[in-house]
Amino acid sequence: MRLYRLVLITLCIQPLAALAIDLQPNDIVAPLPGKNHAMISYLNTDNSTYYLNGSIPPNTLKYKSLQNPNISTQSAILRVSTSYTLSSLPAISYVQLPYGTIKPAGSLNQFPTITGASIGSDTGIGDTTFATAIWPYADREAKKYFGIAGYFTVPTGSYNSQRLTNMGENRYKSDIQMGYQQPIVENLDGMIAVDTMWFGGNGSCQASCLSTTPTTLNQKPLTTTQVGPIYKINQTYTVGASYFYVAGGATTVGNEYKNNVINTQRFLLSGLAYYPFGRISLQYGRDMEIKNGFVETRRLALRFTTEF
Repeated sequence: MRLYRLVLITLCIQPLAALAIDLQPNDIVAPLPGKNHAMISYLNTDNSTYYLNGSIPPNTLKYKSLQNPNISTQSAILRVSTSYTLSSLPAISYVQLPYGTIKPAGSLNQFPTITGASIGSDTGIGDTTFATAIWPYADREAKKYFGIAGYFTVPTGSYNSQRLTNMGENRYKSDIQMGYQQPIVENLDGMIAVDTMWFGGNGSCQASCLSTTPTTLNQKPLTTTQVGPIYKINQTYTVGASYFYVAGGATTVGNEYKNNVINTQRFLLSGLAYYPFGRISLQYGRDMEIKNGFVETRRLALRFTTEF
């Protein structure tokens, strides 16, 4: 019975790191070439109530460890970018490195792993992401933009196969994203972006896969659509709202398919302030509906971007 409860915990913790590429307002606007920027972000998320196939499990012994769960993640993220022209098209590249803490709490910490250790928390460096975006279409006068971005994440983060939670995922990830933005009425733009994320295998999945020896974790592609308005209040302040629909991402441990499809709807509200010394942005969001996993009750991001 204890083993079954841990299976449920494992299947939900794994997808927490496999999220979409969230965009800020005007991220789809093509940058001017020859600019270098540094962005420092603080990201805080909380996940609580567990859903199984769209419902909260009954309060029985089998689901006791999931009656009052909490998973808190805090990260500081450094991103350095440079913009340029590629075959006469606007382009930008960046490298991003996070450092943070993931901490399970509540009923999740009341049950030991199969090795007898607590689930525990992890603090350390996360996985490094490299990205490049190019704009095949950028009409600055009409303010219409279509961009394509590619992301590649390498497993540089803290990872221990004996821990259930880790800052790093011990696997490679890649993502292709397309986005379009144009004016709707004066000072109001609309944007839409779609991305699909692919996952490499984690060949050293042990505690989080409930195995006494290393096994392989594989995950199906994860597709996200985000859409929403962007309103420019004045030259200093801009606000935006985004709706996200996330689908896919079921996992396989060894040869066993887990049927834990991620099917989530969420929202994200954004506010940006442009000052001579840099840009400050604040984003807040949460899940609206989830099929499998721990519902995200808060996503808070504070960012500062400056040119150098």
